Amino acid sequence: MTEEAAAPTAGATGVRDAVTVRMPADSAYLSVLRTATAGLAARLDFTLDEIEDLRIGVDEACAMLLSQALPGTDLTTEFELNGNGMRVAVSVLTADGRLPARDTFAWTVLSALAGDVNAHAGPDDRVTIVLHKHRDGVESA
Repeated sequence: MTEEAAAPTAGATGVRDAVTVRMPADSAYLSVLRTATAGLAARLDFTLDEIEDLRIGVDEACAMLLSQALPGTDLTTEFELNGNGMRVAVSVLTADGRLPARDTFAWTVLSALAGDVNAHAGPDDRVTIVLHKHRDGVESA
């Protein structure tokens, strides 16, 4: 498991932090990811309820992806923090690049918890779920 420290980078809204966590695509490691999610959300002054929603949302996205991850591969999670909130992109290599179904209860729950949610597949069959969580009362730019 590797974790890259927050690296300030210049963006359209000023300074933002980016953190990448890479770990085996195995549910045994998800507690580490939930803890990292909560810690980063706390840096942005999310409420306790927002932090818990985000932790559960990231956990749900991982569960969707782990079910189709190729054995022996990594789960990669990229966090981007900015003044408006947090963007979380969770991805794994898969055999067929199949996107999670959006008409399921799990997707509905994920969308309710995390705010804006999307999924896409890359040319190497890497499937990514992207969550955008904005702080209450803060609109995206």
